[in-house]
Amino acid sequence: MEEWEMRPGGMLVQKSNNNSHTLPIVPMITTLAVPYAGELKKMLAGETGVHPEDQKLMYKKKEMDSKAYLDVTKVKNGSKIVLIEDITCRERRSLEMLKSSRLHKASKSINHITTEVNSLTHKVTSLEATSSKGGIVSEKDIDDLTEALMTKLVEMDGVSVDGSLKLQKTTQERRVQKNIETLDMLKLEIGSSSNGSKLVAQTATMQQQQQQKVEAKAEDVTVDQLQVVKQCEAVVVTTKWETFD
Repeated sequence: MEEWEMRPGGMLVQKSNNNSHTLPIVPMITTLAVPYAGELKKMLAGETGVHPEDQKLMYKKKEMDSKAYLDVTKVKNGSKIVLIEDITCRERRSLEMLKSSRLHKASKSINHITTEVNSLTHKVTSLEATSSKGGIVSEKDIDDLTEALMTKLVEMDGVSVDGSLKLQKTTQERRVQKNIETLDMLKLEIGSSSNGSKLVAQTATMQQQQQQKVEAKAEDVTVDQLQVVKQCEAVVVTTKWETFD
């Protein structure tokens, strides 16, 4: 059984036998049913495992154009075409694939965060509407929403993007910041309203205390007047005079 091995240059050859002094045999393709070099590369990719974009086809010591027709390049039966793997091209393609994968992951993350920001924005708008109509807004609800929005900012900060995704990320960051500012204003309004209610209550209490003091003083005056009247009633005035010798 014949065994084959891939040489560093990308050439598939018959595996050499250490006990034999025979030279490795280069596999020959005797039949070509392809019109141009690009199709040939695709066919060779299945045989060698070398990606078509990483292949260099050399014919008469010149690299063949992938778009060139074989008959135009004067390839004939028995012509020798050498396949060389382009290491630089392979590395560049690997980097492009890695970049594409990262962009896809970043895009997925940004889209997911955008969906959550939309939901949080709806809740902020609902709280704002309730407050504007004089309804009661819980301070805890404001704090919970603020914390959730801050979490989204942290998540977006950890996503590395460029190009159109960078613009999309910046837009969402501004939306989050605007929502946080709205919640801060609502919290201030709630605080001001609460302080105003306390001030009114304190004023009413002070007025009530003052009224009680006035009423107490009035009662004291009435008691004193009654005592004076009683004392006056106890005094008897007469016109009879006693004569002394």
